[in-house]
Amino acid sequence: MLGEDLRRRKEALSLTTKEWSDLSGVPVGTINKILSGETKSPQYDTLCALEAALGERGDTLAVREFTSYQTEILQKKQGEYNAEDYYALPEDVRAELLDGELIYMQAPLTLHQLFLTEILFEFQSYIRKNRGNCLVLPAPLDVRLDDSAKTILQPDIVIICDRSKVKREGVYGAPDLVVEIVSDGSRKLDYRRKLTKYADAGVREYWIVDPKRQAVVTYHFEEDEIPYKYSFHDKVPVRIYGGRFEVDFFDLKTRLDSMYWSEQ
Repeated sequence: MLGEDLRRRKEALSLTTKEWSDLSGVPVGTINKILSGETKSPQYDTLCALEAALGERGDTLAVREFTSYQTEILQKKQGEYNAEDYYALPEDVRAELLDGELIYMQAPLTLHQLFLTEILFEFQSYIRKNRGNCLVLPAPLDVRLDDSAKTILQPDIVIICDRSKVKREGVYGAPDLVVEIVSDGSRKLDYRRKLTKYADAGVREYWIVDPKRQAVVTYHFEEDEIPYKYSFHDKVPVRIYGGRFEVDFFDLKTRLDSMYWSEQ
């Protein structure tokens, strides 16, 4: 095991974890996670820094193990990946699995997270006020829409009313409502491929929130596949609740103005 090998070599040099951290620049907490096995696939740069601090550069065992993992993954073509490949990714790599394709994601921008927080708050407040049974969960959270081992998505927000679908590892089954907040890199994915995937899987309602266009497009698949289009001046009804609950995007945007919007 990677952690055990590094531990043996550290002990052979009579090196404390703090000394190793000072030499390598890797935080003590990160080193402890690697040594304990909690982090099974550390970043390549982290391993190189640890190896250099041990006085062994180049083709060391730790680097060979990680490089072997990368080679195995890269031998597959898009469309051939499965859940096993997805769960074998290093823990610091953000990705989704869609029809056998690994889709790598960048960390979200501040504006994206502000919208996520505000919308999440609106949903949670309504459900709590009305003593609802549904759960509201944000990304990152693995959602397996069906029994396929080739699709694991991480929607920005999901509402799940059947709590049996919520497991320790994530959500198994179609959420009742999915919200995706569009970024430049996810635009085609959110508007096209995910739209089809969510509809086919049995998601009842799908929202696409587009901060750049200041627009919200919603689909209520239980009725039809015709989109409802709104601007950030509108109140958007939540149709899984029969429209009794609306998210006021003008009010939401106004709250964000003082924090962020005027800078964009």
